[in-house]
Amino acid sequence: MEVINNRGKIEEIIERTLNFWIENDLNKLPCDIEQEMLAPDQFDEEWKSWLPVKSSITDTELQEFEEETGFVFPDDFKIFLKHKHFYELQISEVSFCPLPINSWRASLREMMFDTYPRKFLFDKGYVPFAVYSDWGLLCFDTHNNNAVVRWDHEDVDSFEYQYKHFHELLIEISKE
Repeated sequence: MEVINNRGKIEEIIERTLNFWIENDLNKLPCDIEQEMLAPDQFDEEWKSWLPVKSSITDTELQEFEEETGFVFPDDFKIFLKHKHFYELQISEVSFCPLPINSWRASLREMMFDTYPRKFLFDKGYVPFAVYSDWGLLCFDTHNNNAVVRWDHEDVDSFEYQYKHFHELLIEISKE
C-alpha cells in the first residue's frame, strides 16, 4: 500500500525534472529521435530536441519483459516505468536508463545486461537501473527485497546499501 500512496510523489518528481530539462533547453541529443518523441520545429540537423511522452508501457508488456529477463521489478519502479518515456532523466547524481517509446525494452535490457559484464552484477543478484555519477551503478538487490544499492565500478565486490525502496531514492535525490 505504501507504494500506491507514493505514486503521486513519483510522478511529480519525474514531471518536475523533465519540465526543468525542457525549460532549460537540455532535451537535445546528437542522434535519431523516435518520431513520437521528436519536438516540432527542429532547427539543428545534428542535435535533435526530444519531448517526454506519456508512457505506453502496459502491465502485460512489463510482465513479458520480466519473464524474459527473469527479474520482477519492484512496484514503485513499475510506476516509474509506466509514467513517461524519455531519452534523458538525471536527478542529482543519478542518470536513469533512457526509456524511448519504441525501444524501452532494448534500453532496459542493455542497462541490465550489457553496461558491465553480467558476472559482476546480474549473475550475483544485482539488477542495474541507473548510472550513479562516475562511481558506478544503482542496482536493485535481489537478496534484500530489491533494496537500492550503489555498486562501485572500481571495486567490483563493493555494494553499498542506499535505500529500502526505489521511491525513497527518488524522494531523497530530488531534494539535492
